[in-house]
Amino acid sequence: MEAPAVLLVMGVSGCGKSTVGELLASKDRIPWLCSLHDILLRDVALGQHVVLACSALKKMYRDILIRGNGGAHAPSEEPAKEEALAGAKLLVVYLCGSFEIISGRLLQRKGHFMPPELLQSQFSILEPPTAPENFIQISVDKSVPEIAAAVMEALK
Repeated sequence: MEAPAVLLVMGVSGCGKSTVGELLASKDRIPWLCSLHDILLRDVALGQHVVLACSALKKMYRDILIRGNGGAHAPSEEPAKEEALAGAKLLVVYLCGSFEIISGRLLQRKGHFMPPELLQSQFSILEPPTAPENFIQISVDKSVPEIAAAVMEALK
C-alpha cells in the first residue's frame, strides 16, 4: 500500500489524537517539509507570491524548505531546482518573543491544537535564524498590524 499523503487521526476527546498526531508528524517531518518545498517551487514558478506559516524551529527544517531534500544534508552542487528558493526568493519572518509573553498568549487561546505545556520543548529546540539566512526578526510585543507593517516595509 502506498503511503497516504494525509493522515486523519480521529477519536473521542481525550483518546490521544493530538499526542499521537504530534508523534506521527515528528517521524514524518522531512518528507512533509520536502512536500512543502515542492509546493513552494511550483507556486513560485507560476509567478505566485506565497505566505507559509510553519514553525521551522531548526535551521535544517528551513534549509529543507529552501532546498528540498538536499537541505537535509550538507550543501552540495545540486541542480538548479535545489537552489530555486535560495537567496532573495524566500524571506524568513522570525516572530520572536519571551517564553512568558508567548505562554500567556497560549493560555488565552481557546480550541487550539497545541497544549501550552509543549511550549517549553519548542523553545528548547529553537534555532533562531542567523546569517547567512535571509531573515528579518520581529518582536511579538508589537500589535499584529505593526508586525504586518514591519514585514511589508522589509519587502520594499
